[in-house]
Amino acid sequence: MNPLSEQEIIRREKLGKLREMGIDPYPAALYPVDNTSANIKVDFKEGKQVNVAGRLMSRRIAGAASFAELQDSEGRIQVYFNRDEICPGDDKSQYNDVYKKLLDIGDIIGIEGELFKTQVGEMTIMVKKFTLLTKSLKPLPLPKVDADGNVHDGFVDPEMRYRQRYADLVVNPQVKEVFVKRTKLFNAMRNFFNDREYFEVETPILQPIPGGAAARPFITHHNSLDIPLYMRIANELYLKRLIVGGFDGVYEFSKNFRNEGMDRTHNPEFTAMEIYVAYKDYNWMMDFTESLLEHCAVKVNGKTTSQFGEHTIEWKAPYPRITMTDSIKHFTGFDITGKSEDELYAFAKAEGIDVDKSMGKGKLIDEIFGEKCEGNYIQPTFITDYPKEMSPLTKEHRDHPELTERFELMVCGKEIANAYSELNDPIDQRERFEAQVALGDRGDDEAMFIDQDFLRALEYGMPPTSGLGIGMDRLIMFLTNNPSIQEVLFFPQMKPEKKALDLTEDEKTVFDILKKESQMDLNALKSQVELSNKKWDKAVKGLTGKKIAKVEKTDDGLFIKTI
Repeated sequence: MNPLSEQEIIRREKLGKLREMGIDPYPAALYPVDNTSANIKVDFKEGKQVNVAGRLMSRRIAGAASFAELQDSEGRIQVYFNRDEICPGDDKSQYNDVYKKLLDIGDIIGIEGELFKTQVGEMTIMVKKFTLLTKSLKPLPLPKVDADGNVHDGFVDPEMRYRQRYADLVVNPQVKEVFVKRTKLFNAMRNFFNDREYFEVETPILQPIPGGAAARPFITHHNSLDIPLYMRIANELYLKRLIVGGFDGVYEFSKNFRNEGMDRTHNPEFTAMEIYVAYKDYNWMMDFTESLLEHCAVKVNGKTTSQFGEHTIEWKAPYPRITMTDSIKHFTGFDITGKSEDELYAFAKAEGIDVDKSMGKGKLIDEIFGEKCEGNYIQPTFITDYPKEMSPLTKEHRDHPELTERFELMVCGKEIANAYSELNDPIDQRERFEAQVALGDRGDDEAMFIDQDFLRALEYGMPPTSGLGIGMDRLIMFLTNNPSIQEVLFFPQMKPEKKALDLTEDEKTVFDILKKESQMDLNALKSQVELSNKKWDKAVKGLTGKKIAKVEKTDDGLFIKTI
């Protein structure tokens, strides 16, 4: 356990004093909230009696009176504490001791009061009574605002914000709006499907076969059955079993897990939506997808456009459609039609694309497209008619036997949707699975398994079907102008938290300056910290000894950098 800071020690002392006064700092009883900050502002009536609750976020104490800000789930509102209003009798301890001395910023309180407007017209609650509901033992990482309105020391470090999302949501209210929009997106999509009488279902997360996608799974073990199980990489094969069973349209918002790399657009745990509709094909699904996304954009942002970095994305249907073959030909001049694996490999190598001999034709084409084409599609664009080797669950193209009836939707250089005319020929499907096994034997750790039960289901007969998968995390990134997937996940996966090191005050002084730059000229850093030579040498030796900084000699002189 890390040692307590001075502030944390003081707050614990206040906690003890509150208990000595007979005040429970964590009462169990219901608090009768009847208004929120937003409701008060919308329906303000002078003299109205209200009960609100929230965090004390700021205060300005001036003797017997104090203005403060209370933050609840919907925003902030000003509150006014007056000693004689709160303590009408001779005993003034509720104001003088509890409010002024024992409450802290971040404490959660309940307030009974009366609405009024200040001389400058600010809607305010005159506090008649307040109740401590939760004592905060750790100071909030609140930014400091100077006399000119400039913000300093904001809680902006991404690693700290993601690791302590609870604090991030309190001190950075704009973060909450992203997650409000995320929920609006799910509701909009769900309503779109329900209005068409498609049926929401749930399928297993722990699966005996990790099917429905080409990805490396997480593996676990079931002790009672003594068998390995796999965390779901996709729910496709289960949803198609339900189409076999007689449902005309099913969908699911699923948590999927892929034991792969992490970056700004990938998290090992992510949310996908998949929908399957009987008696449809991929042409119908393209029309359906662009209508769906236009609807969602309007419900989330109130318009058909969204901003993503420097780009304004137009979600209004229809979207352009281009085949993968034509796309590669357009951007590289190379026609993949009829090319052998060796020819594709040679072209990729010549173009400087990172490929290896474990890759079959499908993986090679995917790498070529990803490297040379994908990033060029900013506005929503359907890439269609993928080679058969890339699409083991997709129906063969009705006009081009070497292709499949598949599309992906590209936005700002990223895929956000994938859809097929679903393969429902059980013999063809078995052959495709066997080809995937052969790729796995060559070293492709993302190749699919053979799902014998799914093949059995197909043998009973699955009607012509089209399916669609959408990466929900990536979609909400584009709708909220967030380039990092971690910004749209409440609790993204993180590396284990490093244990806090016990630094001396001088070491902290040096390290606080150094970590803002990562690397600095040693003499320049020394001049900034203004320590004596003895203290400077001791601080630098301490940081290097604790392996959080190191000194390197270069042609330009001595530099110190964080590790």
